[in-house]
Amino acid sequence: MRLGLNLGYWGAGNDANNLELAKEADRLGYSVAWAAEAYGSDVPTVLAWVAAHTERIDVGSGILQIPARQPTMAAMTAATLDTLSGGRFRLGLGVSGPQVSEGWYGVKFDKPLARTREYVEIVRSALRRERVSFQGKHFTLPLPDGPGKPLKLIVHPVREEIPVYLASIGPKNLELTGEIADGWLAIFYSPRYGPESLELIAKGREKVGKTLEGFDVAATVPMIVNDDWKVAADSVRPYAALYVGGMGSREQNFYNNLACRMGFEAEAAEVQNRYLAKDYAGAAATVPLEFIDQTSLLGQKERIADGMVALAESGVTTLTISTVLQDLEHSIATLRVAVEALDLAGVG
Repeated sequence: MRLGLNLGYWGAGNDANNLELAKEADRLGYSVAWAAEAYGSDVPTVLAWVAAHTERIDVGSGILQIPARQPTMAAMTAATLDTLSGGRFRLGLGVSGPQVSEGWYGVKFDKPLARTREYVEIVRSALRRERVSFQGKHFTLPLPDGPGKPLKLIVHPVREEIPVYLASIGPKNLELTGEIADGWLAIFYSPRYGPESLELIAKGREKVGKTLEGFDVAATVPMIVNDDWKVAADSVRPYAALYVGGMGSREQNFYNNLACRMGFEAEAAEVQNRYLAKDYAGAAATVPLEFIDQTSLLGQKERIADGMVALAESGVTTLTISTVLQDLEHSIATLRVAVEALDLAGVG
């Protein structure tokens, strides 16, 4: 199991810290630094900046939002970042949610699985530097009865194949991830329930004659070092409440649904009720301690090492550490403890 770093969203007041964290992760031998986008900072600009200040660590989009870009634009971005970074780019994609897709990008959130399938097929074709021609239900290239013609990507990526990851939560999306992607970007991953998701991914792999061998399970896990793991959990509460309670609408929140599938249905509903009523402190306090503990690494180094063993044994191959907006000193210390704990766990 390798270590990764989740930089999250740029522009949250932690920009200078994020660059220093990426540089420290590079120095410590972390395998990848991921950056996110929603409706603020964009991923490609951030990753170009990080890649310019690092030497070995991969840079990954976690995620590029599918409704934000035409698939050929995503391929152009991937090829450019791979070239600028010297072959260190990983392409993470996701459909986002209906509020962002329709509210920010003006793209109807319909048939997300079929749209994702077509999108990835076009991206891969473009990155193989084929003349792109595609007739699907969601994308048509070139447009018929016009001056357009099949074109080939001008830029040569450093690598023959840039790895494609999908951020997926629902059962059907997980199966699709196994079928068409090289890796899975997981969030709120629990060693107890993760294998159920991996079974669905394996089912998708079987459809195309593949196994989980070589497939990267990249799980983002909050990590807080503290002598008292329950005190450490309090630092994760606002983050968990935001996703379980506030990401999406009452009717459609993928993270809330995930918490329900993990057995926290009543608690997830209460977190959402409080969050949508703008009782953010109450929502954070309501997040079950067990849910936080299952999906985080908390406490002293030895306890964190035990958690890493469980994660590795359940199938995680890239453990992406999130320092959850701690200050720079504590965040750097967290990255260093993660290296020590991985060595102690013996699963690196």
